[in-house]
Order: sequence, then C-alpha cells, then structure tokens
Amino acid sequence: MGIRRSGRGAGRPSERLRQPQPLLRRRIASGRGATDQPNVTGDGDVPLTARFWLTVVLTGVGAGLFGIVLMLLLGAVARLAFGPGAVEDFQGAVERASWPGRVIPLLVAAVVAGVGWFLLRRYVSGRSDADDAVWTGDGRLGFRRSAGTSVLSVTVVGLGASLGREAAPKLMGAVCGSVLAGRAGLTTPQRRLLVACGAGAGLACVYNVPLGGALFTAEVLIGAVRLPVMLPALACSAVATLTAWIGLPSGPVYADLPDFAFSASALVWAVPAGVLTGLVAVVFVRLIAWASHRVPRGRGMLVAPLAAFAVLAALGLAFPQLYGNGQDIAEQAFAGIGALWLFAALFALKPLVTVLCLGSGASGGLFTPTLACGAALGACLGGLWSLLWPGTPVGAYAMIGAAAMIGAGMQAPLAGLALVLELTHTGFGLMVPMMVATLLATAMSRWVDGYSIYSARLPERAAAGRASGGQQQVDEPPGPLR
Repeated sequence: MGIRRSGRGAGRPSERLRQPQPLLRRRIASGRGATDQPNVTGDGDVPLTARFWLTVVLTGVGAGLFGIVLMLLLGAVARLAFGPGAVEDFQGAVERASWPGRVIPLLVAAVVAGVGWFLLRRYVSGRSDADDAVWTGDGRLGFRRSAGTSVLSVTVVGLGASLGREAAPKLMGAVCGSVLAGRAGLTTPQRRLLVACGAGAGLACVYNVPLGGALFTAEVLIGAVRLPVMLPALACSAVATLTAWIGLPSGPVYADLPDFAFSASALVWAVPAGVLTGLVAVVFVRLIAWASHRVPRGRGMLVAPLAAFAVLAALGLAFPQLYGNGQDIAEQAFAGIGALWLFAALFALKPLVTVLCLGSGASGGLFTPTLACGAALGACLGGLWSLLWPGTPVGAYAMIGAAAMIGAGMQAPLAGLALVLELTHTGFGLMVPMMVATLLATAMSRWVDGYSIYSARLPERAAAGRASGGQQQVDEPPGPLR
C-alpha cells in the first residue's frame, strides 16, 4: 500500500498508518484516513486477534472467580477472628472485641505471615509481582507462588493487618492472563497486555469498579489510554465484574452517602489542598519504598511480622480503625462522623502502620490504605477550612482528598477520579473540585518525585532476575505497549 495523504492536495503524509486495515476501504469526503484521529491507531506489536479476544474473556472469567474465592476466604477469616458481624462491620466487630480479642488475631497473623512467607519465598520459585511482570518482565508469573502469596495476603488482612485486600485478586487475575497467554501461544507483548488486563480486572471485580479497573490497566500498568489498550481492558474488567456478581455484592463499597453538591468553598479549598496532598503522597510513597527494600532476609522474616503487628495491636487498642485495609476510616470520613483530632490522628497513624506491615515482609495492597489516608486528610483539612468558610459538609472534603491522594499515589488521575466515583456512586456534584485537587496533587507529586505506590515496591533488578529464573534485567523498563 502506498503512502496515504492526510487530505486532498496535501503534501504531508499521515504519521499514522492503520494496521490492520478497516473493512471499509473507501474514504469519506475529506479524503483523510481514519487514523488521523489520534486514538484510532493500529494495534502495533499487540495484534487484537480472535485468539487474543478469547483469552481476554477467559481471563475476565478467571479473575472474577478467583475474586469470589479470595473474598470468601477473607470473610471467613475475619468472622473467625472477630465474630459473625466482621464482614458487614469490621470496625464495629473490632471495637466489640475485648483487648485479648483484638491482640490475639494480629499475633496469629504475625506467625502466619512470618512462617508462611519464609517457606514460600525459600522453597517456591517463580515471579509473583504482577507490576514487575508487566513493566520489566515478559509477563510470566508463577502460579504456585502467586496462589500461595494471595492466600497468605487475604488471611493476614482478614486477621487485621493494615494492608489492602486487592493485592491478592489483582495478582490472581494477572496469573490467569499469564497462564492463558502461554496456553494460547500469544506473543510476549500480547501476554504483557493480557496480564495487565487480568490485574485490572481483579481489582475491578472485588470493589465493583469496572471502569476504574479498566483505567487502572491502561493508565497505571500500560501507560497508554488508547483504543488498542482500552478495548481489551474494558472487556476484561466488565467480564470479571459480571462474573463476581455471582458471589459478591453488586452495589457500591461505600453506600448510602449524601449526594454532595458543588460549592465555591470546596473549589477554592481544592487548590491548596491539592498541592499539599501531592507533597503528602511523595512522603507516603518514599516511606513505602524505604520499607519495601528493607524487608528482613532469612530467619529475620520469622520475627519481623511479630514486632510490626504487635505495634499495630497496641495502637489498635486506642484506634480500632487502624485494623484492616482502612475502609472504615474512609467510610467514617465520607459520612463526616468523627472529631477533627481523630481524623488527624488516623491520617498520621494509618500510613505508619501500613509501612510497618509492609516492612515486616507481609504482602498486601495499598489502594484502600492510600484512599483512607486521603479521606482522613481531606476531612481534617476540610473541617478546619469550614471554620473559616462554613457551609460545605466535611464528607465532601474527604471525598475530594481521597481522589487527590489516589491520583497522586498511583500517578493516575483518571483512574483515581473514576475509582472514587464508582466506589461511592455519588460525588458527581463535586467533579470540578475533585478534578482540580487531583490534577494539582498528581502534578505536584510528579514534579517533586514521580514514583507511585506501585513502582516504589518494584524489586531490585538482581533479585527480580533470580525470581524469574535468571532473566536478564534491562537498564530501563519497556515503554507503553503499542
């Protein structure tokens, strides 16, 4: 095929050539090609073949089924540790427990984490980091090690560890993509995209956020919001979420929240709050990086969780909200229930206990702890702002702060906004202040540092090479999939 022109009589050739060619070859009256629209580009080195689409659907089904199993396990562990109402009201169950009833589950979690991860990391080979597999690897993940990591992760979270629950379903969704790509004989770029789609689908199905999961795939894992990426990401997240409805709730995680309206006060507040949130995100990410690269080795892995979880148990006697992934902190902030000093204390303590858990060698997610940190910060700063400019509910400021913190922490403003809206099914009246705060927070954190809660945890290159069977690590991770 010869070079197409970008218009009638134009001498400049089009920079974008559509591959594969569309079914309709006849051009419209302008004479321009379809690919003069920037997002309608070719598939590049990831051809969206019929075989690839089949694996996308199967990956979504697998991610949804694994999401159900892992969340049922999480619920069973939480009920065993804190009583029958722990799934519906985790904080309430912790508050109702006696002090031994609060401490013992965390000490059990420390033993499970220490012994479990010591044995798993010593005797089971294979890569079990979905982000690393997409960014610096060939997309291959070890099923046995990933499954063991996921079971341990949801177990310690159910017992009260200050980590997110999404790490396990995200990893197993990615594993589904990795295994199916191998069975289908897909190319390495196709496998990497499929693994990313599976990871986003795992996040989507357990939080019931299909759009947020798809944007997480494209914006965080792939780094390109383009049709050849968004189409399979949307399909995989939608299939996984629909599959998960078989056994998981189909409503929002944060239900029955007020429908917050736009206010000039919130819009003005979003400017300084966004800048400050971006700086806070930098500190939080740096703490995560520090802890992630100082995980004890050898027999120290058996003792470190005991020390870290003992600190969490002691603080949890005064602040039961610190137990678990932080969902109760965010819910309390969105509802505007609590004193300003309490939100300030939770904002300071939640990141510290989360970093302690990570530094002990425990594996878990950071999405909800980051969301909770942003919500507590927003509620605290918003409550103080209301003393100067009253009229806007504290919950509105908490929602703006949560979106800004997630956007800055993930370095993904679109995903951050979509996730908060889907998690709450409200907040559309706050869209402009949320966008302003998220924009400024993400830009500030990118300007100051640029790491995210995911890239900060990537293993050292030498260690990653050993985990993947000696695969050579390159100086720079590959760019976005084309």
